[in-house]
Amino acid sequence: MKYGFFKVAAAVPAMKVADVEYNIHEMEKLIALAAGEGVELLCFPELSLTGYTCQDLFKEQLLLAKSEEGLLMLLDFTRQLDIICVVGLPVQVGGLLLNCAAVIQSGSLLGVVPKTYLPNYNEFYEKRWFASSQDLNPTDIYLAGTPVTVSAEPKVFQTYQGVKFGVEICEDVWAPIPPSNNLTMAGADIIVNLSASNELIGKHAYLRSLVAQQSARTISGYVYASSGFGESTQDVVYGGNAMIFENGQLLAEGERFSFQPQLKTAQIDVERLRTDRHINSTFINAQRHAHATIIRTKDISEVPFNLTREINAHPFIPSDDEMDATCEDILNIQTAGLAKRLVHTNCQNVVIGISGGLDSTLALLVCVRTFDKLGLDRKGIVGVTMPGFGTSDRTHDNATTLMQLLGISQMEISIAKAVQQHFEDIGHDAAKHDATYENSQARERTQILMDLANKLNALVVGTGDLSELALGWATYNGDHMSMYGVNAGIPKTLIQCLVRYVAQQPSFVATHDTLIDIIDTPISPELTPADDQGNIKQKTEDLVGPYELHDFFLYYMLRFGFRPAKIYIMAQQAFGSYYDAETIKKWLTTFCRRFFSQQFKRSCLPDGPKVGSVSLSPRGDWRMPSDASSALWIKECEEL
Repeated sequence: MKYGFFKVAAAVPAMKVADVEYNIHEMEKLIALAAGEGVELLCFPELSLTGYTCQDLFKEQLLLAKSEEGLLMLLDFTRQLDIICVVGLPVQVGGLLLNCAAVIQSGSLLGVVPKTYLPNYNEFYEKRWFASSQDLNPTDIYLAGTPVTVSAEPKVFQTYQGVKFGVEICEDVWAPIPPSNNLTMAGADIIVNLSASNELIGKHAYLRSLVAQQSARTISGYVYASSGFGESTQDVVYGGNAMIFENGQLLAEGERFSFQPQLKTAQIDVERLRTDRHINSTFINAQRHAHATIIRTKDISEVPFNLTREINAHPFIPSDDEMDATCEDILNIQTAGLAKRLVHTNCQNVVIGISGGLDSTLALLVCVRTFDKLGLDRKGIVGVTMPGFGTSDRTHDNATTLMQLLGISQMEISIAKAVQQHFEDIGHDAAKHDATYENSQARERTQILMDLANKLNALVVGTGDLSELALGWATYNGDHMSMYGVNAGIPKTLIQCLVRYVAQQPSFVATHDTLIDIIDTPISPELTPADDQGNIKQKTEDLVGPYELHDFFLYYMLRFGFRPAKIYIMAQQAFGSYYDAETIKKWLTTFCRRFFSQQFKRSCLPDGPKVGSVSLSPRGDWRMPSDASSALWIKECEEL
């Protein structure tokens, strides 16, 4: 494991019922292949040494003896390999026959886990052949020449890197209280399930949902390998399910009904799972009484790390099939938040600064939806354009056009004269385009909005977004301040999706072209003069970096607490050749520096609704001292 990534695999080998030697040879092929791919933990199907469908042949001593010999063969084959393999076989313990999983590594048998819940209905009559672990007293036996204790005591296996995994077998996960509940509560990061689940109409969808839910409920990685082609088709057929989940998210899935052996691999992010557990008080409370015997695996040699896992470059943006539903949910959250504030304050008017940019456009659209839903006259929305020294014709025209099309009240108040007077008052040279020059404009605009709100008995709606809050890309007590910030929980990359979604709605067809042009306009605060052709000269992403990178950094740093080194290699994987390593390092360093230095702005944010899993509200998700040092983070960035 490196950077928290632990590589696992689910294997579905070719097999023949009751032909142990054949089955072992096929399993060895997959073990070698998995070891060559750097897999650290490999799971085979239930009773993989013999085949699941041997039926009364499980009573035959020859089959049981050959099964133990087969385990010896696997131990010998893995003697020079570090990979941990979990295989299925029948094990005799006194007068009991148990359906077991054997955990092996580097020629050693680390432990045996018997199945707890045995199906005894329809086509499954396991109780005809096997006993449950609940029927077993702890017993010391020799298995494949190795002394081992077989018992119902929960067992968690711990690798030398500290990764912990537990084992359950097929029906166990279908039980009302699966063994994996206790195993994960006792510290297992990953569960492997050796299974033999037959195929029926509709069963696969239920099974997939069941495993996904168990992975999510236990905040664990879940590796599921089930019997496939080669099992007896006397009465049922086995499709060969191979699935790997992480906290309910599917990482890899095999091809059902394949006639060929399968090996599905994935890198489970153990650090991510542990972060989710750490912040989930329900999980913490539930684990108080969990227990398990810890079995340590063998140390392994270091191997070169290669991140093969697919990383989402835009983690805030929903997938195409979820886009519309997610956008509608977000807009409803924003609308409900603003509506409650208006009703609570008995306010029927809002004031909002309209720049012709993305943020103010989304905030205006939320105001319109809110007023429509409350049955208020849109004229109660007062949109104010406040052209200054850097306002371009494009943004100004888009702002005024949008307000006209939406039927709200419009005001235009130039800030040029007031700001010039302010420069004279404080003795600032207007030719010097520094922070004073820029921030004076932002604060003048906010003053206008606040005073208008007092005059009109209105509420100032803020337009700043989550990405700007993370970077501190806002003027303190300027656009940083409002009476309710509807965009506070939404990152810049998602705002484009929301505006585009609204543009496609039939009720906003008249505004479609204007909204699309706003999306296509370069992001800018427009606080410095345009170029000679009247085009925007001050482009935000040229100054602080691409928002898609900053949103990526923001998500993985805030949501999971990842360190810069891990975020750096993940960004390289996510963005490929679009950004080179030096570019990613540059902007990651910028992000860390600005994130720490700008906390003081976030410490006094106005109210605003949380929308997703990442929020910077000082009253909720993010509480950080304004004078915290960034030294550790910056040093790691510099060492990348």
